[in-house]
Amino acid sequence: MITFWIFLIFAIIGGGVLFGRIRSSILQQKMLDIAARQEKHAPKAAEVPTHFTSAGSKIQEHKVTQQEIQVEQNQSATLNDHEESSILESPSRQVDDLTIQERENYDARDQARDEHIIALRLLVEDLFEESGGTSSEITTDTKSEQSSIELRNTWIQQYEVPLNEHAAFIEQEEIGSGIRMMETAEMENDDILYRLEREGGKSGEVQISLAWDDFNDLDLHLFCPSGERIYFNNKKSACGGELDVDMNVRPTSEKAVENIVWPENAPLGKYKVGVHFYKHHLKDDTTTVCKFRARILTHGKVRDYTGSITHGQAMQMVTSFTLNR
Repeated sequence: MITFWIFLIFAIIGGGVLFGRIRSSILQQKMLDIAARQEKHAPKAAEVPTHFTSAGSKIQEHKVTQQEIQVEQNQSATLNDHEESSILESPSRQVDDLTIQERENYDARDQARDEHIIALRLLVEDLFEESGGTSSEITTDTKSEQSSIELRNTWIQQYEVPLNEHAAFIEQEEIGSGIRMMETAEMENDDILYRLEREGGKSGEVQISLAWDDFNDLDLHLFCPSGERIYFNNKKSACGGELDVDMNVRPTSEKAVENIVWPENAPLGKYKVGVHFYKHHLKDDTTTVCKFRARILTHGKVRDYTGSITHGQAMQMVTSFTLNR
């Protein structure tokens, strides 16, 4: 009987010890599971690939936490939203903005450009037979118009190399030739939109238009961010720009307009606007000094300028602007 009770006591004690060990094991496993879950959901360091310099030395790595990545992404998103919502237009300086010394340097460059165009024999002689007409728009004879275009194309082919050389010389200039921005009141009676509609000119996210009020032949040249130049002998550029209106090869209108446009996807970068007084038509008291207006439209924002150019001058760098996103 005593033996039975002793056995029972040891059994109870042994069961208690065994139960304690099992319970301890279960608690330990639970703790491990909790720790594992915490580790699984805790922020982890981002893996950064190993980079080397050109000399082969390893660049010091920095492991960024998930929190740091999120902060950076938020800042980047904010910056991108700001940048995408703003397109900067930075017009070039004009001669009137220069100091005395800067103006002297500009005048020297301008004289060099005038001498350059003469040296290359690019001043157009009287290629076309002038005819009389009224001071209003006149009807153009199709055969005469075609003959004039053929004459100009022949001249272009003969002088294409020096023309491009002169354009490259002009493109180096960073200062506008002295145009000024027009006041809103001055634009109240301006008919540049009517002229563009009359000639079927397109509109777009970037558009440069030139208008003048006599029978002379001015030509619009645009130096693109891609390095191309859009003008009468290269009306469509690989970067999407197009000269879609080119007037007064013959003296057809005293309300002339020319137009270069990107309907969409205008490239970012620097644009330079040039104007050349190609031909002085001896018609209806036209003079050798021609006033013009230039309109620059960038993503709905319009700026209007006015200036003048003299026949015999080199191509003038009117202004430049830069599109940044």
